[in-house]
Amino acid sequence: MDLQKPSTSQLATLPALPGTGSVESWAKQRGLIAEQWKSFLGPFPKEKAALKTQVLETEELPEFTRQHITYQIEDGVSTDAYLLTPKSPKPAAGFPAIVVFHPTVKTHARHMVGLDDAADSGRLHGVQQVQRGYVVLCPRCYIFDDGADMAGNVARLKVRHPDWTGMARMTYDAIRAADFLETIPAVDKTRIGCFGHSLGAKETLYAAAFDERYKVAVFSEGGIGIPMSNWEAIWYLGPRVKEPGFALEHHQLMALVAPRAFLILAGNSADNDKSWAYVQAASPVYTLLGVPKNVGWFNHGAGHAYPPEARRVAETFLDSFLKILDPQR
Repeated sequence: MDLQKPSTSQLATLPALPGTGSVESWAKQRGLIAEQWKSFLGPFPKEKAALKTQVLETEELPEFTRQHITYQIEDGVSTDAYLLTPKSPKPAAGFPAIVVFHPTVKTHARHMVGLDDAADSGRLHGVQQVQRGYVVLCPRCYIFDDGADMAGNVARLKVRHPDWTGMARMTYDAIRAADFLETIPAVDKTRIGCFGHSLGAKETLYAAAFDERYKVAVFSEGGIGIPMSNWEAIWYLGPRVKEPGFALEHHQLMALVAPRAFLILAGNSADNDKSWAYVQAASPVYTLLGVPKNVGWFNHGAGHAYPPEARRVAETFLDSFLKILDPQR
């Protein structure tokens, strides 16, 4: 789909990605970039633990079923999430699915699924998407685990994985979220996407970069550039990103997503016209792979929010990649 470009030409540029001269050279370079990032983030487990899913509660609502569930991330480490399933007839191939990563809010995933009385109706991202025919999974981010604050939950993580960054845990959580969705009979495993706002946007970027099952990702006001947000926080990348000579940047991760689809929603807060530089830097890879319109940027100008115009663009983008094969559409 056609999206915006900033009106000003006085924008920062990022170093060009090497290896974009041919598909073969990019494949080699892509592997190198992925390994550099994995080395920095910390190594993921070599074997996946059984999910050991448990359903804690099931609620039948007029348009969808809402289930509170738990599943295992690693042996002895579980998370809870909400699974929303439409009550509309299941397409022959199954429903498309979206993982919705929540923003920084004390009620975590409850905020997305209609269980937080204080939630802005525009932020009910899970409810919005299940009403549109998606199976939706809304997991809790580990920094909101019970029994500790954000820093305390990072300290818990470091006891188990001293070589992990906070984003390593978020990334692996996103991988396990896709694992869980693949166990749901109602889901078409070939049509899984992800969406996140603010904190959730950060997790969305890493989910799409390191798990090819995410066919499309929408990054809303997360601050795409490392200098543009609080990526140095210990629950994200940590202080090393502020050290002189740190060479990794997020246009590299956007390039890892290609040819799958990636959209930045800016509001002139965490993301703004400067975010366009990241689209420009990743675009040569998308062009090389024959899908230049699979990466985009839209600035709604409404601050750190998700206004109706952003929702319209996001949902059109998601549908373009997740509903296009639906024979009932």
